[in-house]
Amino acid sequence: MRAHRASSLTVRHNSQARARAAHAFLRRVAAPAAAAALLAAARLLAAAGPAVVSVLATAPASAAAAGAAADTQRIERVLSQTPLIDGHNDLPWEIRERFGGDLSKVDLAVSTRALPAPAGSPPLMTDIPRLRQGHVGAQFWSVFIPVEMTGTQAVQATLEQIDLVKAMCARYPRDLAMAYSAADITRLFKAHLIASLIGVEGGHQINDSLVVLRAYYDAGARYMTLTHSSNTDWADSATDMPAHHGLTRFGEEVVREMNRLGMLVDLAHVSEETMRAVLRVTQAPVIFSHSSARALVDHPRDVPDDVLHLVAQNGGIVMVNFAPPYVSEARRRWAADRVAEQARSNSPPFGGLYIGQPERIAAALKAWDDAHPQPPVTLTDVADHIEHIRQVAGVDHVGLGSDFDGIPETPTGLEGVDRFPALLAELARRGWSDADLAKVAGANLLRVMSQAEAVSARLRTTRMPSTATLKELDSPAGQPGR
Repeated sequence: MRAHRASSLTVRHNSQARARAAHAFLRRVAAPAAAAALLAAARLLAAAGPAVVSVLATAPASAAAAGAAADTQRIERVLSQTPLIDGHNDLPWEIRERFGGDLSKVDLAVSTRALPAPAGSPPLMTDIPRLRQGHVGAQFWSVFIPVEMTGTQAVQATLEQIDLVKAMCARYPRDLAMAYSAADITRLFKAHLIASLIGVEGGHQINDSLVVLRAYYDAGARYMTLTHSSNTDWADSATDMPAHHGLTRFGEEVVREMNRLGMLVDLAHVSEETMRAVLRVTQAPVIFSHSSARALVDHPRDVPDDVLHLVAQNGGIVMVNFAPPYVSEARRRWAADRVAEQARSNSPPFGGLYIGQPERIAAALKAWDDAHPQPPVTLTDVADHIEHIRQVAGVDHVGLGSDFDGIPETPTGLEGVDRFPALLAELARRGWSDADLAKVAGANLLRVMSQAEAVSARLRTTRMPSTATLKELDSPAGQPGR
């Protein structure tokens, strides 16, 4: 802090400026009446001289620290009573890619931050100490496989990933335990264990078979994302060209069978037409395990407002994704421009300014990067999406779906699974009540899961397991169901 070496007039001027600054701060953290009273006190203290002014100047920082401490206590209180449930984490695939799926080669009981990462990949974002620091009460582990894996290869790889999740729980029984129902999550939370659930991240993983779908449910999967980055034979993806304009008849049957089983229908990654088609067919609440608000970022992976209204009518939930291009419009446009620049330099086999010249390609991209700094993305951008979904769909229809270890980078402030409380603290600073913080943390997902289980219990008394096939329902192939 600078020493006071000014004339009494300068001191008085500076004191008044600090008093005004203190008042501006207090207007944000205190009731207006209290702020006015404190301003009057500040003016009196300003006249008392530099020593008192120096003390006064620290008041905003002290008040901010006190406010942060209070927010931390609030969040800890909320998360001691409600399990924080993350809708999507891709650690199992990272273990497969980096360690050959061999848990003996990675110890999740200690920090994984410093483990070597493949070129172009970030450090791991997940380990048990950080899950504990983040107060994570339940985690949906994605058993993702790439869309390039198809047929029986896809089924085998999916079963291997399911087995890996169960192996994680077996290796760390004091921290992780398998969960298959909302009641399991609540029971394990009370036992201070992290409930581990399984999500299948793509309809391509069932090999167009309802028998395989049922086998995944029996193996523990409690949601399936209907598509990943490409269309399936029966549903359109958000990031592919439309083939079915939503669901085919077999796609509708997949949704009905998932309702009967009690498997949550996950609409992350599907096209807008598929979202609407599912919401017409489903009898149970849906989830978006890791998506954000399209009104804020015009990315096809995000959810438009009219669909948010439909989700509210359905009783479902949108679990907000942390991927920077999905939560920041500036970052989305920057990323698109960078891809265009890469194509301009190198579009094999015949396109690009510097095709076949790797040194010139690298130099051109570096020059572009130097001239176009990457727009920052922070925790507050994610909070904006949560607030928007709350405003449009209601506080009962929003949750958290980080996509940790499935994204190449994170927003500043959300670097790993230990950072969930910081996001809730930001919502607390924005005026969220404890009850609403509990809903976004996990209570909403528990409700959705319980309701899907109730729908399943009813349907199992009236509907037999479906024997429908893609060929039977969609011949000729590609005809949309109506």
